[in-house]
Formats: sequence, structure tokens, C-alpha cells
Amino acid sequence: MDLAPYVDHLRRELAIAAGAGGEEARALAERLAATLESATRLALLEALSAAADEITHDLSPGSVEVRLRGRDPDFVVTPPPATRPPEESETGRAEKPPLPPPPDADEGGTSRISLRVPEHLKPRIEEAAARDGLSVNAWLVRAVSAALDPAAGNRSAHRSGNRYSGWVR
Repeated sequence: MDLAPYVDHLRRELAIAAGAGGEEARALAERLAATLESATRLALLEALSAAADEITHDLSPGSVEVRLRGRDPDFVVTPPPATRPPEESETGRAEKPPLPPPPDADEGGTSRISLRVPEHLKPRIEEAAARDGLSVNAWLVRAVSAALDPAAGNRSAHRSGNRYSGWVR
């Protein structure tokens, strides 16, 4: 996503607003706009990251990430895995159903914690996340949510195929 048009638009609007104060104010606004470009880009990136976090919360176990490529953001969308009925494995036992998404309640922002797992669990966690098409973080959030609220597995996702419907805050 190219942020330049948005930054340029803000620069033009600032110049127009400063034009009402005379030529000296307009010249000052142009000088300030040039120095504020990096702050403007940072504010836009923070807004995009916050939006991606909100969308990820609603899309869980899918996710939306904002990544920088040069000076511009890119979005990486990981859809949730398709839910299927439990299948029998090669051993003849039914496989476990997929873990439920986290609760729908708006719990505010996110928090960072450090999790230390035994060395032998790390590759198993990574394999499970890859198998479900999730990042390790998204997989762990889903697993913790399922452990804390087992009744959440009864909720149904509102989706049809690869399409999602609803409102974005």
C-alpha cells in the first residue's frame, strides 16, 4: 500500500489552511509539512496496525498482519482453516475436532507475555500451527482460549466458503 498519496493530501490540506494566514504562514506550513512526513507515515502505520489487530480479533483463528516493505505497508491475510467433520485417521480413531476461536467479547487491546515451553514442545507447536495454517501466536491464542472457555467450541462462524461477511469497526 502506497502511503505517499495520503501524505501528499495532508500536505496540500495544511498548505490550504495556512494560506488563510497569509504568505508567511503558508511558507511556514510548507516547511513544517516536509519535516512532519515521517511522523505522518508513522501515525498512518499505527492506525493500520490497530485496524489489523481489530480485524484479526474478529477473524480469529485467521489473522491480518501489517508488514513493512521499504517505507510502505503490506497486508498479509491468513484465512482460518476450513472446518471439516472429524475424519478417521490411519489408526481408525476419529481425529480431534479443531479448536474453537477465541471468545467474541471485545476484551480491549492485546498484551505481550513471554512463554517458555520445553524444547521438545516447540517443534510440535510449530507443526500444529502450520497444519492449521496459522502463525504460532494465533495458534497459541486459539489453544489458550479453548482451554479457558471450552464452551466456546459451540459457537459457529458466520462464513460461506472463503467469503466473510459482517461489519468492521
